[in-house]
Amino acid sequence: MSTYPALHMVIGGKTVGGSSDTGRAFEDVLNPATGEVLSAVPLANAADLDEALDNAAAGFRMWRSATPEKRAAVLEGAARLLRERADTIAYWLTLEQGKPLAEARGEVMYSAMLFEFYAGEAKRTYGRTLVRPAASRAEVRYEPVGPVAAFAPWNFPVINVARKVGGPIAAGCSVIVKPSEETPAAGIAVVQALLDAGCPPDVCQVVFGVPDTVSRHLLGSPIIRKLSFTGSTAVGKHLAKLAAEDMKRTTMELGGHGPVLVFADNDIDAVLDKVVAAKYRNAGQVCVSPTRFVVEAPIYEKFRAGFVERAKAIKVGSGLEEGTQMGPMANARGTEGLAKKVADATARGARLHTGGERIGNQGFFYAPTVLSDIPLDADIMNDEPFGPVALLNSFAGEVEMIAEANRLPYGLAAYCWTPDTTRRSRIAEQVEAGMVSFNGAGVSAVDAPFGGVKWSGHGSEDGAEGVLACMVVKTVHES
Repeated sequence: MSTYPALHMVIGGKTVGGSSDTGRAFEDVLNPATGEVLSAVPLANAADLDEALDNAAAGFRMWRSATPEKRAAVLEGAARLLRERADTIAYWLTLEQGKPLAEARGEVMYSAMLFEFYAGEAKRTYGRTLVRPAASRAEVRYEPVGPVAAFAPWNFPVINVARKVGGPIAAGCSVIVKPSEETPAAGIAVVQALLDAGCPPDVCQVVFGVPDTVSRHLLGSPIIRKLSFTGSTAVGKHLAKLAAEDMKRTTMELGGHGPVLVFADNDIDAVLDKVVAAKYRNAGQVCVSPTRFVVEAPIYEKFRAGFVERAKAIKVGSGLEEGTQMGPMANARGTEGLAKKVADATARGARLHTGGERIGNQGFFYAPTVLSDIPLDADIMNDEPFGPVALLNSFAGEVEMIAEANRLPYGLAAYCWTPDTTRRSRIAEQVEAGMVSFNGAGVSAVDAPFGGVKWSGHGSEDGAEGVLACMVVKTVHES
């Protein structure tokens, strides 16, 4: 297995900011399982960003005219390379982010499948001709929006970068992507796969830097015509304001606070076996993580007991160790923020059944945590915890449960467990979320749009919508 790689930016196909560059600022990359420094990532200066912008403008002029077959070939080639390099990329991902190797490898494979789907969409995205009288014609065309500035977070370093670059490349756009400085190697690997598959160097570039500095510089340029961002609602609102100054299009995949409606007509053990594993996946650092468990009163005690039992059995350790089910949180901010929220909840009367503390004094491990009977005014019931904590409360029935699901301004993913098909129909209509899953814990699929409503953002990634989000509509009339 290879060691952690040298880090750099990729601007116009050139390696920029290697370790020998003494005139540049760098930021340390930590191993969250140990707290040790893995390497240092270079940070872009204004000249770097200007060069990337000029390249993106040139890349767009060329790539927008590339045939759908050529765009598809690049994406298909990158998918093959991701599969071939999956073990190495997964190892880097686990080193810098912490998740178990199996999850890291699954992330790489999902990204390969997404590129393959987008390759098909590059050839399937076409307009339509409208019915008109003889000698008249009207056509609806889809055209690439222009150069894209994309910002990806650290929790899914491969998938998030793949989503940011795959749609634009399929649509005929150029893209400058800024992966997280905390998880740079995985993001570089995705872009390198595209370049090695024949993507022109001006079409896909990677920069790193102080987030506010980079975002203001890129979004302040008229070259950029679209912003794509995944991250917190607070930062998303800030970036949306910057984009609005130049009326740039936006795709915003923001925070969530996933409600899970569990009704009394379920096989409770079968539900628990799935939802507990889903809750602690990636140490709960998942924007669509099932978080608020809204449980119908008759089964509440049994559900809680079973949840606590299973949470206590979760094996926590380094993602590189055999049998690890949950790795560390990705950074110290996560453990510190979660500790404050748990303390606030218990001070307000919530019951702590397990966890609620860091594990050891090395790295950023936090125990799988279960809180119950949490007052609705507790911080953790209103602000996304983004960590390995499950929140369990009892409700009288369907009306109250739907009200709780819709209580917050977030609307990313929601979950419901019931065999009642009529109830599922009502909930699908009434729950305010961009994605709803019944009797399952998954809401992601390469052919299905991924996105939220309300404070969870707007626009979609994945699916045909992920490509259309990088295009504009033009209507052409002929008489």
